[in-house]
Amino acid sequence: MSSPFQSLGVPADLIAGINELGIHQPTPIQKEAIPYLIHKGYDMVGQAQTGTGKTAAYGLPLLARINPKADGVQGLIITPTRELAKQVGKDLFRYTKYADRKTFVEVCCGGDKIQVQAARLQRPTHIVVGTPGRLTELIEKGLLSISTVQYLIFDEADEMLSMGFKEQLRELISLCDQRRATWLFSATFPESLVELVTGAMSPDPKVIKIGEKNVVNRDITHRFHICEKEEKDDFIYKFLREQGDRRGLIFCRTKAGATMLSKKLASRDFEVDVITGDLTQLERDKIIRAFRKERSQFLIATDVVARGIDIEGLAFVLHHQLPDQSEYYTHRAGRTGRAGNKGLSLLLTEPRERKRMKDLAAALNVSFEEM
Repeated sequence: MSSPFQSLGVPADLIAGINELGIHQPTPIQKEAIPYLIHKGYDMVGQAQTGTGKTAAYGLPLLARINPKADGVQGLIITPTRELAKQVGKDLFRYTKYADRKTFVEVCCGGDKIQVQAARLQRPTHIVVGTPGRLTELIEKGLLSISTVQYLIFDEADEMLSMGFKEQLRELISLCDQRRATWLFSATFPESLVELVTGAMSPDPKVIKIGEKNVVNRDITHRFHICEKEEKDDFIYKFLREQGDRRGLIFCRTKAGATMLSKKLASRDFEVDVITGDLTQLERDKIIRAFRKERSQFLIATDVVARGIDIEGLAFVLHHQLPDQSEYYTHRAGRTGRAGNKGLSLLLTEPRERKRMKDLAAALNVSFEEM
């Protein structure tokens, strides 16, 4: 009996790898994107909410199109964060675990020694996954050439623009001037992204929109609790005690707030860790690895980890404050309710923020239930 992915055109030697990851039934974005990218492979824009399998939607077609015997980098995947770059690289490696063909992937992002990455790039490399800053640095130092790239892929393109990478992206696009196609995947599609696409793609790329009217995963229940700032800690203590062995993420808007909350929870004997943007990549990797291995029950974070961290079985996401931008809510909440599982996104809001919360609900077409 053939796999549903084989019917979409995925080569048989990739099926065992994805099956081992528990990927048996394609998600809506995978059903639509994979056949098009494998059989045609032209310019494409894919819009789907976080946690719906976008990596496999472009990763499997890219692997199918790579020529292992050709020299030079054939696929370039650009991501906004180190965490997402490493996750994508790991996923591609796992997809090819049992494959007949030998496809070599290198991850190039900040936080790791550039000399080590440069040495690895001397080996045959078919696909490079990286962040805009590190890719630009490698190219400027003559340590990476992307002139042979056939497929240029932007993963979470909206976030890269919001982080200020517009000029680096334009430069990377211009250096991939021999490419056959550009594939762009994103959860949201602001006007600034439209401008980038206009210059990077054909006038009429294939457009796939999944859940266009509901950019937040439908498997997530959205709730809110109104309380004064000084009441939040007591509410969080009570909520976490009620979770039993369920695991979750707590998002804070600032590094100081995340660090302070982690100390308060640790003093109450909660198994908690904290991750913020000022940690080294080695420290961040260590914390995420420990959390995956369930050495801590709760992880407190700033928006640095709102994208790219795929941790199985998270029951909830708790927002200590309203996010600065509506897109951040989408990506925070998307850490739960993944791969068809149900999840809870709970937002703590102060009485004076009622209007902001209503605006957020309207912008994302989300119905919040009071808790």
